[in-house]
Amino acid sequence: MTIAISIRDTPDGCILPVRVHPGAKRNAITGSHDGALKISLTAPPTDGRANDRLIAFLAERLSVPRSRIDLLTGAASRSKTLRIAGKSAAEIQAALSILC
Repeated sequence: MTIAISIRDTPDGCILPVRVHPGAKRNAITGSHDGALKISLTAPPTDGRANDRLIAFLAERLSVPRSRIDLLTGAASRSKTLRIAGKSAAEIQAALSILC
C-alpha cells in the first residue's frame, strides 16, 4: 500500500504531519488523512500519554532514537506535526512504504 503524505525536508531532518486516533484497539499505521500519516494508538488522549506513545511508536517503526522525534504542533489535537532529526523525507517515505 502506498501512503500519500506530505513529508518535507528541513536542514536538520524532515517534518512529518500526523493524524492520531487515540484509544484504539491496537497501535498501527492505518493510512493517510488529508496529507498526514494516520496512526491508531491504544493510549488514551489524557495527560500527554497518546503523544508519548506516538513518539515511542514512530521511533520503533522508523528505527530512530526517541530523542530525534519532536512534537512541534498539536499537543492537544489529533492533528500533529513532528520533526524527525537526521532523516530525510525520502528516507522516511521509504521506511513507511515498507511498513505499510
